[in-house]
Amino acid sequence: MDREKQSPFPHRPWMTAGAAAGTGTMGLKGIVAGGITGGIEICITYPTEFVKTQLQLDEKGAAKKYNGIFDCVKKTVQQRGFFGLYRGLSVLLYGSIPKSATRFGAFETLKNRIQDSNGQLSSSGKLLCGLGAGVCEAIVAVTPMETIKVKFINDQRSANPKFKGFVHGVGEIVKSEGIGGVYKGLTATILKQGSNQAIRFFVLETLKDVYKGDDPKKPVPKLVVGVFGALAGAASVFGNTPLDVVKTRMQGLEAAKYKNTADCAMKILKNEGPAAFYKGTVPRLGRVCLDVAITFMIYDSFMDLFNKVWV
Repeated sequence: MDREKQSPFPHRPWMTAGAAAGTGTMGLKGIVAGGITGGIEICITYPTEFVKTQLQLDEKGAAKKYNGIFDCVKKTVQQRGFFGLYRGLSVLLYGSIPKSATRFGAFETLKNRIQDSNGQLSSSGKLLCGLGAGVCEAIVAVTPMETIKVKFINDQRSANPKFKGFVHGVGEIVKSEGIGGVYKGLTATILKQGSNQAIRFFVLETLKDVYKGDDPKKPVPKLVVGVFGALAGAASVFGNTPLDVVKTRMQGLEAAKYKNTADCAMKILKNEGPAAFYKGTVPRLGRVCLDVAITFMIYDSFMDLFNKVWV
């Protein structure tokens, strides 16, 4: 009798746990909720991203244009008006939705695979899920999106910008550099996004677990999620700003002067010193903390809604 009841297939805890909790569609929910979140978030935080990129592209010497954050904002508004701070927004908007969808979809899929019967992740599991999410978004969306964005912003720095819009700009990049022109700095981006999301998800999930204590089903208020998100964002900034600087240089219009990611890092160190690796840290810190706080608050809200109406 016992042999008749025994399944011929090996036991897979994540399959039975997912079915019992109705989490079989968590990956798809993550994709949809992440995509919506990405679109809303980028519209709120883009000006700080614009300023950060301008400062990182600003080199020492005669070519230096800005004397800090406020000088960059002032000159941009004087030359191009308030909406000059939103130049290149369409590029990020087109990329932010698939980026966020890929990140959260990958995270939820991985989490659903390795969480325990109570829906909890181990410390290594949090890092692994975050790392996987970051690598996926780097390959699928971030590298082409960031390369195009940096080239667009860099183009606007010239006296006679040549890109007339998103489609025209992308066409010009592909025409002159081939499809590889939108995949510059892939290695640096994978390193940056992988470490970024590993840090963020690890910090956020750990803080959530601390807040919940012995009750894994205890709800975390959205404002508290926002605070946890801001702390996670700050941790990721200090952890990988050097990679962000190298990635930005590798994706700029002058990327051809660098042989590869390592060569770019060595030339920055040699010509500009260690401090150059932390260029744009202050505006990036403000943007990322706000960005991550908003992102996780919006994402959690949509996931709560989907878990109620989408079974």
